[in-house]
Amino acid sequence: MKQITQELLSKAMSYTEYREMIDQLLVEGKTTGPNQSESMVNYGLLNQKRMKKWEKIGKITPELNEKLLDLKQPITWLVLTEGWCGDAAQNLPFIAKMAELNEHIDLKFILRDEHLDVMDEFLTGGGRSIPKLITLDSDTLEVLGTWGPRPAPMQKLAIENKISKEKTYQELNEEMHLWYARDKGMTLQNEFLAILDAWKLKQQSLPVLAV
Repeated sequence: MKQITQELLSKAMSYTEYREMIDQLLVEGKTTGPNQSESMVNYGLLNQKRMKKWEKIGKITPELNEKLLDLKQPITWLVLTEGWCGDAAQNLPFIAKMAELNEHIDLKFILRDEHLDVMDEFLTGGGRSIPKLITLDSDTLEVLGTWGPRPAPMQKLAIENKISKEKTYQELNEEMHLWYARDKGMTLQNEFLAILDAWKLKQQSLPVLAV
């Protein structure tokens, strides 16, 4: 994608830098993005607790661990996110744990609202839904695939409720976060078990760059 360049990636944050930025903003009573309302800052505080929880107790399954270690070519996982995003808080700690397992995975973070040109290349149903993980071949920046903004069961629930309007935003939000608490990252990991193979095959099929 034209919007994703080596220059952009060189300026992107590591997971540690992303977390430190969020923590510092919250100390200042702020969150990421242009909307600095009290409710958005409160979402940021809630998400800080969620991330800390999964960073502490989240586990990667042995099966996924093995699959991740089997990746032998340099790949980049570029994540579009924001500190106030609840789905990001529930999923990114697990994605960070995955990337830690293999030195060939370069995990980078950028803020959606500062990079709408990138976001608009990876819309979900026409919307700027986050988190969105974009997998790239590190050498060519060829897009191998994407994941996001949430595990399939929750995405299905969100889409169905958008049509039926059966639940209020607050009711849907509470149901989703209860699901995340019970799921403990398992559905996310099962989805990565399936898509890692597809990404790997696509990367292996890329033309070899002349040295």
